[in-house]
Amino acid sequence: MPNMIKKRKAIIFDMDNTLLQSRIDFPGMKTAVFQLLVKHQMIHPDLDYTKHSASQLIDLGRNSGRITEEIEASIWDTIVAYETEGMIGAALEEGAKDVLDALRHHYTLTILTNNARSAALQALKDTGIIPFFDLIAGREQMTELKPSPSGIHYILDKYPNIQAEEWIMVGDSWIDGKAAQDGGIGFIAYQSEPEEMKSHGVTPLAYVQRLEELLD
Repeated sequence: MPNMIKKRKAIIFDMDNTLLQSRIDFPGMKTAVFQLLVKHQMIHPDLDYTKHSASQLIDLGRNSGRITEEIEASIWDTIVAYETEGMIGAALEEGAKDVLDALRHHYTLTILTNNARSAALQALKDTGIIPFFDLIAGREQMTELKPSPSGIHYILDKYPNIQAEEWIMVGDSWIDGKAAQDGGIGFIAYQSEPEEMKSHGVTPLAYVQRLEELLD
Protein backbone atom coordinates (compact mmCIF):
# COMPACT_ATOMS: atom_id res chain seq x y z
CA MET A 1 0.00 0.00 0.00
CA PRO A 2 2.61 2.68 0.87
CA ASN A 3 4.48 2.39 -2.46
CA MET A 4 1.24 2.18 -4.42
CA ILE A 5 -0.16 5.37 -2.91
CA LYS A 6 3.17 7.20 -2.98
CA LYS A 7 3.20 7.14 -6.79
CA ARG A 8 -0.12 8.99 -6.93
CA LYS A 9 -0.78 12.68 -7.03
CA ALA A 10 -4.58 12.77 -6.98
CA ILE A 11 -7.49 10.81 -5.55
CA ILE A 12 -11.10 10.51 -6.70
CA PHE A 13 -13.49 9.56 -3.90
CA ASP A 14 -16.94 8.12 -4.27
CA MET A 15 -19.29 9.79 -1.78
CA ASP A 16 -22.12 7.51 -0.61
CA ASN A 17 -20.96 4.78 1.76
CA THR A 18 -17.34 5.76 1.15
CA LEU A 19 -17.12 9.16 2.84
CA LEU A 20 -20.71 9.54 4.00
CA GLN A 21 -22.91 6.94 5.63
CA SER A 22 -25.68 7.43 3.14
CA ARG A 23 -29.20 6.44 4.00
CA ILE A 24 -30.26 6.37 0.38
CA ASP A 25 -32.32 3.25 -0.28
CA PHE A 26 -30.45 2.20 -3.41
CA PRO A 27 -32.27 -1.16 -3.80
CA GLY A 28 -35.60 0.64 -3.45
CA MET A 29 -34.52 3.29 -5.94
CA LYS A 30 -33.51 0.65 -8.46
CA THR A 31 -36.79 -1.21 -7.99
CA ALA A 32 -38.76 2.00 -8.53
CA VAL A 33 -36.84 2.74 -11.74
CA PHE A 34 -37.39 -0.82 -12.96
CA GLN A 35 -41.13 -0.63 -12.26
CA LEU A 36 -41.47 2.63 -14.16
CA LEU A 37 -39.65 1.17 -17.16
CA VAL A 38 -41.82 -1.95 -17.10
CA LYS A 39 -44.97 0.16 -16.75
CA HIS A 40 -44.08 1.98 -19.96
CA GLN A 41 -43.09 -1.27 -21.71
CA MET A 42 -39.46 -0.28 -22.16
CA ILE A 43 -37.96 -3.40 -20.59
CA HIS A 44 -39.26 -6.92 -20.02
CA PRO A 45 -40.77 -7.60 -16.59
CA ASP A 46 -38.75 -10.82 -16.31
CA LEU A 47 -35.42 -8.98 -16.53
CA ASP A 48 -33.20 -9.65 -13.51
CA TYR A 49 -32.80 -5.97 -12.75
CA THR A 50 -30.80 -6.67 -9.58
CA LYS A 51 -27.77 -7.34 -11.80
CA HIS A 52 -27.94 -3.82 -13.25
CA SER A 53 -27.33 -0.39 -11.77
CA ALA A 54 -30.10 2.20 -11.93
CA SER A 55 -28.17 4.06 -14.63
CA GLN A 56 -27.87 0.88 -16.70
CA LEU A 57 -31.61 0.33 -16.42
CA ILE A 58 -32.23 3.87 -17.64
CA ASP A 59 -29.92 3.23 -20.60
CA LEU A 60 -31.96 0.12 -21.44
CA GLY A 61 -35.07 2.28 -21.40
CA ARG A 62 -33.45 4.81 -23.71
CA ASN A 63 -32.36 2.07 -26.08
CA SER A 64 -35.93 0.75 -26.29
CA GLY A 65 -36.95 3.70 -28.44
CA ARG A 66 -40.07 4.18 -26.31
CA ILE A 67 -38.78 6.68 -23.79
CA THR A 68 -40.04 10.26 -23.92
CA GLU A 69 -38.81 13.40 -22.20
CA GLU A 70 -41.80 13.23 -19.88
CA ILE A 71 -41.13 9.63 -18.87
CA GLU A 72 -37.43 10.24 -18.34
CA ALA A 73 -38.21 13.30 -16.25
CA SER A 74 -40.49 11.21 -14.03
CA ILE A 75 -37.70 8.63 -13.59
CA TRP A 76 -35.22 11.31 -12.51
CA ASP A 77 -37.83 12.86 -10.20
CA THR A 78 -38.12 9.47 -8.51
CA ILE A 79 -34.34 9.20 -8.15
CA VAL A 80 -34.02 12.73 -6.75
CA ALA A 81 -36.75 11.95 -4.19
CA TYR A 82 -34.80 8.91 -2.95
CA GLU A 83 -31.55 10.91 -2.86
CA THR A 84 -33.06 13.84 -1.00
CA GLU A 85 -34.64 11.66 1.64
CA GLY A 86 -31.51 9.54 2.03
CA MET A 87 -29.18 12.51 2.46
CA ILE A 88 -31.08 13.95 5.41
CA GLY A 89 -28.88 13.58 8.48
CA ALA A 90 -26.12 11.73 6.63
CA ALA A 91 -23.11 11.10 8.87
CA LEU A 92 -19.44 10.77 8.04
CA GLU A 93 -17.75 7.42 7.73
CA GLU A 94 -15.50 6.74 10.69
CA GLY A 95 -12.22 8.63 10.43
CA ALA A 96 -13.21 10.44 7.23
CA LYS A 97 -12.42 13.97 8.38
CA ASP A 98 -9.00 13.12 9.84
CA VAL A 99 -8.01 11.07 6.79
CA LEU A 100 -9.05 13.81 4.35
CA ASP A 101 -7.25 16.43 6.42
CA ALA A 102 -4.05 14.37 6.22
CA LEU A 103 -4.37 13.54 2.51
CA ARG A 104 -5.14 17.06 1.29
CA HIS A 105 -1.60 18.21 2.10
CA HIS A 106 -0.14 15.73 -0.40
CA TYR A 107 -2.85 14.98 -2.97
CA THR A 108 -5.43 16.69 -5.13
CA LEU A 109 -8.75 15.44 -3.75
CA THR A 110 -11.93 15.20 -5.80
CA ILE A 111 -15.35 13.57 -5.56
CA LEU A 112 -17.30 11.72 -8.24
CA THR A 113 -20.89 10.83 -7.37
CA ASN A 114 -23.89 9.67 -9.35
CA ASN A 115 -26.00 11.96 -7.18
CA ALA A 116 -27.11 15.39 -8.28
CA ARG A 117 -24.26 17.82 -7.66
CA SER A 118 -26.50 20.16 -5.65
CA ALA A 119 -27.43 17.33 -3.26
CA ALA A 120 -23.77 16.34 -2.93
CA LEU A 121 -22.68 19.91 -2.17
CA GLN A 122 -25.31 20.25 0.54
CA ALA A 123 -24.35 16.95 2.19
CA LEU A 124 -20.65 17.82 2.10
CA LYS A 125 -21.35 21.25 3.62
CA ASP A 126 -23.54 19.74 6.32
CA THR A 127 -20.82 17.27 7.30
CA GLY A 128 -18.05 19.88 7.19
CA ILE A 129 -15.76 18.20 4.66
CA ILE A 130 -16.40 20.29 1.55
CA PRO A 131 -13.22 22.42 2.07
CA PHE A 132 -11.03 19.35 1.57
CA PHE A 133 -11.97 18.96 -2.10
CA ASP A 134 -10.66 20.73 -5.18
CA LEU A 135 -13.47 19.51 -7.43
CA ILE A 136 -16.86 17.87 -6.90
CA ALA A 137 -18.50 16.22 -9.88
CA GLY A 138 -22.10 15.01 -9.88
CA ARG A 139 -24.21 13.40 -12.53
CA GLU A 140 -24.63 16.71 -14.36
CA GLN A 141 -20.93 16.56 -15.21
CA MET A 142 -21.22 13.12 -16.84
CA THR A 143 -22.59 12.07 -20.19
CA GLU A 144 -23.34 8.68 -18.59
CA LEU A 145 -23.41 7.65 -14.93
CA LYS A 146 -20.98 5.25 -13.29
CA PRO A 147 -20.12 2.48 -14.17
CA SER A 148 -19.42 4.51 -17.30
CA PRO A 149 -15.98 6.17 -17.15
CA SER A 150 -17.52 9.46 -18.32
CA GLY A 151 -17.08 11.11 -14.93
CA ILE A 152 -13.50 9.88 -14.66
CA HIS A 153 -12.70 11.44 -18.02
CA TYR A 154 -14.37 14.68 -16.95
CA ILE A 155 -12.18 14.96 -13.85
CA LEU A 156 -8.95 13.96 -15.58
CA ASP A 157 -9.60 16.53 -18.31
CA LYS A 158 -9.71 19.21 -15.61
CA TYR A 159 -6.16 18.33 -14.55
CA PRO A 160 -4.07 17.98 -17.73
CA ASN A 161 -0.83 18.12 -15.73
CA ILE A 162 -1.67 14.97 -13.77
CA GLN A 163 -1.28 11.73 -15.74
CA ALA A 164 -3.86 8.94 -15.54
CA GLU A 165 -1.41 6.63 -13.78
CA GLU A 166 -1.01 9.27 -11.06
CA TRP A 167 -4.70 9.07 -10.16
CA ILE A 168 -6.46 6.54 -7.96
CA MET A 169 -10.12 6.09 -7.04
CA VAL A 170 -11.56 4.96 -3.72
CA GLY A 171 -15.11 3.59 -3.64
CA ASP A 172 -17.34 0.96 -2.10
CA SER A 173 -19.15 -0.36 -5.17
CA TRP A 174 -18.30 -2.32 -8.28
CA ILE A 175 -19.66 0.56 -10.35
CA ASP A 176 -16.89 2.76 -8.93
CA GLY A 177 -14.29 0.13 -9.75
CA LYS A 178 -15.62 -0.39 -13.26
CA ALA A 179 -15.63 3.35 -13.94
CA ALA A 180 -12.06 3.65 -12.66
CA GLN A 181 -10.77 0.68 -14.67
CA ASP A 182 -12.44 1.76 -17.89
CA GLY A 183 -11.19 5.29 -17.26
CA GLY A 184 -7.61 4.03 -17.05
CA ILE A 185 -6.95 4.65 -13.36
CA GLY A 186 -6.33 2.41 -10.35
CA PHE A 187 -9.03 1.51 -7.83
CA ILE A 188 -9.08 0.80 -4.09
CA ALA A 189 -12.18 -0.98 -2.81
CA TYR A 190 -13.55 0.21 0.54
CA GLN A 191 -15.54 -2.28 2.63
CA SER A 192 -16.38 -4.22 -0.52
CA GLU A 193 -17.05 -7.88 -1.25
CA PRO A 194 -14.33 -9.43 -3.44
CA GLU A 195 -16.81 -11.82 -5.06
CA GLU A 196 -19.06 -8.96 -6.17
CA MET A 197 -16.08 -7.13 -7.64
CA LYS A 198 -14.92 -10.26 -9.42
CA SER A 199 -18.39 -10.98 -10.83
CA HIS A 200 -18.34 -7.58 -12.55
CA GLY A 201 -14.80 -7.92 -13.86
CA VAL A 202 -13.31 -5.44 -11.38
CA THR A 203 -9.82 -6.07 -10.01
CA PRO A 204 -8.98 -3.55 -7.27
CA LEU A 205 -5.38 -2.73 -6.47
CA ALA A 206 -6.27 -3.21 -2.81
CA TYR A 207 -9.14 -3.77 -0.38
CA VAL A 208 -9.42 -1.64 2.77
CA GLN A 209 -11.86 -1.88 5.65
CA ARG A 210 -11.02 1.46 7.28
CA LEU A 211 -10.30 4.80 5.65
CA GLU A 212 -7.26 5.14 7.93
CA GLU A 213 -5.64 2.36 5.92
CA LEU A 214 -5.21 4.84 3.08
CA LEU A 215 -2.67 6.59 5.29
CA ASP A 216 -0.94 3.31 6.14
